[in-house]
Amino acid sequence: MGARRGFTLLEMMVASTIMAIAVVGLMAGLSGAARNAARLRDYDRAVQLARLRMNELLLDETIPRNVEVAGAFDRSLSSGLACGWRARASLWRMPPYPVPGEFALERLDLEVWWVSGASRRTLAMSSYRRHALTPEEAAQMVAAP
Repeated sequence: MGARRGFTLLEMMVASTIMAIAVVGLMAGLSGAARNAARLRDYDRAVQLARLRMNELLLDETIPRNVEVAGAFDRSLSSGLACGWRARASLWRMPPYPVPGEFALERLDLEVWWVSGASRRTLAMSSYRRHALTPEEAAQMVAAP
């Protein structure tokens, strides 16, 4: 009779152990990739909501200055993600001798928050726009030392 072909029990156990270690490593990698994808999806959604809100703030001339305004995003816009915002408008650069109708630079600060798992995450952004000084603002700036 010729030599037998095949694997011994020990060889099968070693091969099975190596395969099990590889599968566990692969599953851990896939789990980490899925968590990262979910976190990035939430962050991307928050960035889009921040852009939307900042565009609305830039167009809204009625925002009170030096007062914080806040709100929550509709869950239909955020795909069910619990998130909101807070913003503040302030005069940032004034002309040296302010007169009514002259332009000053106004800064808009926006912070968007969202809940990811058990933690609250935030994203901050700022923008600037021109603001025509009202007679009251110009008089106030001239009266200030």
